[in-house]
Amino acid sequence: MNAFNTSHLQAANQPDTTPPLVSFEGVGKVFTVDGQPFEAIRNFNLSINQGEFIAIVGASGCGKSTLLRLLVGLDTDYSGSIRVDGHTVSGIGGERGIVFQEHRLFPWLTVEQNIALGLVNEQLTQGERARRVHEFVLLVGLAGFETAYPHQLSGGMAQRVAIARGLVASPRILLLDEPFGALDALTRQQLQDELLAIRERAGITTLLVTHDAEEATYLADRVVVLEPRPGRIKSVVEIDLPHPRLRTGVALHGLREKVLHQITGDGGYLPPPVRRVEGLRPELIAL
Repeated sequence: MNAFNTSHLQAANQPDTTPPLVSFEGVGKVFTVDGQPFEAIRNFNLSINQGEFIAIVGASGCGKSTLLRLLVGLDTDYSGSIRVDGHTVSGIGGERGIVFQEHRLFPWLTVEQNIALGLVNEQLTQGERARRVHEFVLLVGLAGFETAYPHQLSGGMAQRVAIARGLVASPRILLLDEPFGALDALTRQQLQDELLAIRERAGITTLLVTHDAEEATYLADRVVVLEPRPGRIKSVVEIDLPHPRLRTGVALHGLREKVLHQITGDGGYLPPPVRRVEGLRPELIAL
């Protein structure tokens, strides 16, 4: 009689040695304000695996947006290490796409032309570029609006254009800096569901910055809660619920309350904003 084959059991018991797609190791960020150091981020450590959806939450001023700027490569003056697929982040790269809270569309360009800006660094023929743009127009539900200008779009439609622009170059990582914060509740929920559908189809790794505990727990696999200045990790909450998630479900409500409690502390309210640092340019303050 043949011996029982246990190779699959042995493989199952082996630790997963797959390196993370994104790693922050001991990351710190210090701004200089009027000749004085201002510490925005301290000893930030986080690993993100391929296909994960991570949300970073926290009170205003905890460094959420600063972390995104560092990862996307807009700011390379930091301590520690940030790596994507094993390579140190030293500037903007096509494997990282970003969507901001404001859609930042060029008002003199059409929907198609704004989306095509995401391909500016791609070596494509005119036909390939047109096909790629058309694909993402369809993906975000804007068929029929290809030649519309931003002033002719609703806020939700404009943000769909911004999402398409962030995805059109097929990045491995999508960075979202409160992309739905300025939208009404119904549009925000619709775009959240569309984002999940896009993420499912594309298998893209996603990092979301948000103030909203409900949004974070509805979308993410893990929620990273930051303490304010200097920004550092307070806790990581696992959201071990399958998609689609029921917004009004008891399990999700409990996790949302857990995250909110981590943000607000025992008092149940957000701490007052940290005193504004005179001389620090607004775009440098992590909101």
